[in-house]
Amino acid sequence: MNHEVIVQEPESKQYTLSMLVRNHAGVLSHVAGLFTRRGYNIESISAGITENPAITRITIIVTGDKRILEQVVKQCQKLVDVIKVKSLKYNESVTRELALIAVKANQDTRSRIIEIADVFGARIVDMAEEAIMLEVTGNTRQINSIIRLLSPFGIEEIGRTGVVALQYRSQIAAIY
Repeated sequence: MNHEVIVQEPESKQYTLSMLVRNHAGVLSHVAGLFTRRGYNIESISAGITENPAITRITIIVTGDKRILEQVVKQCQKLVDVIKVKSLKYNESVTRELALIAVKANQDTRSRIIEIADVFGARIVDMAEEAIMLEVTGNTRQINSIIRLLSPFGIEEIGRTGVVALQYRSQIAAIY
């Protein structure tokens, strides 16, 4: 008799979490530690002071099981320095990141690289005889797209910030 065992993996999904925390030393480490202990790999994390210098916004991008994520969020909410935790939906929020991309360029390829940069609204921040450095801002998909298009030229170096995100304030803005 041949019995086939089917193991169903938990559904994995990408989540964007926005947290407001008190601006104290060690808060970011405590928050990141909660995710690590649950086996979540943080794909992107950024933190910065808000309009109130006593409060920091932490934006975390993780992929994983919804049930475990909900547990981690509840644990984060219990931390003394965490003020608010919100899971942001893709169609209800604006997400951005910045990338600096150094790409090999010569006389033959320079104009094509500049054309690609223009399509993505990237700025040239440095130009040498054999390379161009671009600054590009956009959502993760846009950043990944320009990197993919520039790869054939030879990317020398990439620096990326973490994703920052805010929820739309109106339904009208959500369509843009």
